[in-house]
This record gives sequence, C-alpha cells and structure tokens, in this order.
Amino acid sequence: MLLTIEKVMILKSVDIFSATPEEDLIEVANIVEELEVKAGEDVIRKGEIGTSMYIIVEGKMRVHDDGRELAILGRREVFGELAALDPEPRMATITAIENAELFRLDQGPLYDLMAEQIEVVRGITRVLCQRLRRMGRAAQEEPDTPPIASVGGRG
Repeated sequence: MLLTIEKVMILKSVDIFSATPEEDLIEVANIVEELEVKAGEDVIRKGEIGTSMYIIVEGKMRVHDDGRELAILGRREVFGELAALDPEPRMATITAIENAELFRLDQGPLYDLMAEQIEVVRGITRVLCQRLRRMGRAAQEEPDTPPIASVGGRG
C-alpha cells in the first residue's frame, strides 16, 4: 500500500496528469485503486466492456490480438482510457509480461475528476491526440498496420 504522497508523485509522472497541480492530485491519489497483477494474467480481454483506465506503476504489459503483439507498455504508461471515457468492447487483450503494480481509475470517479479539474481533461485530450497522430503516421508508413498498434506509450 503506497502513501498518498507516493501516489501523487507517480501520478505527476504520467502524461495525463503531468499538468495537474500536486494539491489536486491528492484527490486522484485517494480514488485510484492499487492492483497487483501476476505475470501472465490478463488485465483486459478483447471484447469485454470496460469502464476503467489503468496506470502502470511498475512492470510491463503486452497488448495483443489473436496472438499478434501490438505493443509493449511500461512504467507510467496508461491504457484503457478510451473505455473509461466511452464504454465499448475492448479492442485487444492486455496481459502482464511480468509481475506488475497498477492503479485503476473507474469511469465515475474519472468523470467527477474531469468535471472539477480542467487539467485532467487537457491531459487526456493531449494523450488521445498524440495517439491519433501516431496512428495516422503508422497508417501512412504501413497501410496494413491495424490502428490498435499505436495503443499506449507516452509522447
């Protein structure tokens, strides 16, 4: 179990929350759920309806679909944010490559946070825009690459 200040420092290092003042991240730190995931365990399964986003505190996750690896996600990366904003069936399975620690933020608390903290809305928008740009570049470079290949990552 992490201390609130430790959670705030972790959250501050995540793109979505990087512009959010530390005092506002205390609220986020108090509503995230800490999860431990064993290597080989699925966090998300393709086709399931999801309403949570996840932040990787420690460990690595594999994004895959029908045996095809789409991405590897690591420390401080976020996944599942689209489902947290607009619940739809998950587009890929995400499995822990190694033992991992995650933060989970459910849709209701995320919406409440977004209503109160414009910086969080901006952070989510920035991350989603970056992913759309990467998808566009990937589509231009490799027309047969599925859009999901750009899931995850920072920057």
